[in-house]
Parts: sequence; structure tokens; C-alpha cells
Amino acid sequence: MKSATSLTVVSGSAELPEYPAELCDPHLTADYFTMFWHDRWLSSRLHLTGTMAVQGAALNLFFLARKQVPVGSLPADEAMLSRLLRIDLAEWRGLMAQPVTPLHQWKQYSYEDGVVLGHPVVIEVARDALTKREHRKASSEAKSVAIRQTRLIELMRELGCKKELCEDKVLVERLDAWLLENHRGQRRRPQVDASLTRALDFAVKEGWIGRHNMAR
Repeated sequence: MKSATSLTVVSGSAELPEYPAELCDPHLTADYFTMFWHDRWLSSRLHLTGTMAVQGAALNLFFLARKQVPVGSLPADEAMLSRLLRIDLAEWRGLMAQPVTPLHQWKQYSYEDGVVLGHPVVIEVARDALTKREHRKASSEAKSVAIRQTRLIELMRELGCKKELCEDKVLVERLDAWLLENHRGQRRRPQVDASLTRALDFAVKEGWIGRHNMAR
């Protein structure tokens, strides 16, 4: 990319590709850890040919982009970029006058009614972080469901439900879903007894189980 002083923002940003929508959630900037592929960095043109000052600025911009909205982007404004790096505008323009600049491989993207800068590797890292976050959330939710349903089985046994009902996974899932929608508060006895009894009555009404199968 040419120097910041020669950056031309496309009018209305209509001709630019849109910044990846999945990275526009402001909550994504809360991550405190960033993956860094040092082998890719060490073999990059920026590292191999850029001055130390340019390399330092580029690395800081990589990490600063992880805190921007949308995540992984930079403002397409030289004054804002110099402010982010805590250097004056003249020093920024000096870095941008080098053969390889801190904005090497950064490109313009449309975002809302304006323009931001995006880098393919920084976007890749942001997407990887988003995927890992979703996997962690799914894993945490699965563990929570398993714990909740295990406790439900214990409650069913304490209420005198037959063994085969307590071991019916589909029934347990349905009762759990019913309680999530209709029971408020913790699932502790005796507070939950009335709700669980209603859930079992609903299960009979819906034909999930026969009334004669409820008790031991």
C-alpha cells in the first residue's frame, strides 16, 4: 500500500468489499489473548525488508486492530493511526514514506457508512479467535446441560419415578426443557417439587409417558 498521504477513500465506499460481518460484534474486542504465527511473520516481506521502526509500528497495529470495532480493522485515517501508535503525524508520514510501510498488505473495506482498513492475516486471526470462542461456549453450555439433567434425574428418583423413566434420555430432555420454560429459581427440593410434578403431568397429557409408569 502507498503512503497514508496518498490513500484514496472510495466515495461512498460502494466499490469496496464489505468487512466480514461476523467480526462486527463489538463484544469480540474483549479477548485478552491474540494468536501470533511467528513463523509467518519471520518469513514475511515486511519483516525481511522493513526497517525496525516500520516493523515495530506494523506489529503494534496488528495488536491494536484486535481492539478496534470491527475487530481486526484499523481506521482509514492517518491522524487516527498515528494517535493509536502514540507518535506524531510527521513521524507516521516518515514511516509511510518507506519502501515497505506499516500498512503493508492492509486494504480498504466498506463498514457501515464509512471505510476501514483490513489485513488478510489479521482477519484470519480474528476469525480463528471467534471460532474458538464459539467452541468454548458450546462446550460450556453442553456441560451445563449435562449437569442440570443429571440433577433432574436425581430429583425424579427422589419423587419416586420408576427406573425406566429416569433412564429415558428423551423424556429427561423434554422435562428439562419444560422446567426451563416454566420453573423459576433453583431446582432444589422442596421448591422444585410442584414444578416437577406439573412437568410429569404435562408429560402424561402429551403422551410422553403413561400415568401408570410414573410411580415405582
